[in-house]
Amino acid sequence: MANFETCRQCGNKLYGDDIAIYRKLVLRCADDFLCIDCLAEYLGVSRAAIEAKIRYYRESGTCMLFK
Repeated sequence: MANFETCRQCGNKLYGDDIAIYRKLVLRCADDFLCIDCLAEYLGVSRAAIEAKIRYYRESGTCMLFK
């Protein structure tokens, strides 16, 4: 069953950026997600690195997930 409401690891509420960056970096057709903090931990990077990627994709205007 798809879960677009809460992080599958910590249970925090998900927002559009959480879902978009997870789909961009992990699995495009995902139907359950990690919040930005849990995704950063999963990927072994900082939250700031994930946020920088989100800014990059949003500002570039080339990714449909961030429009």
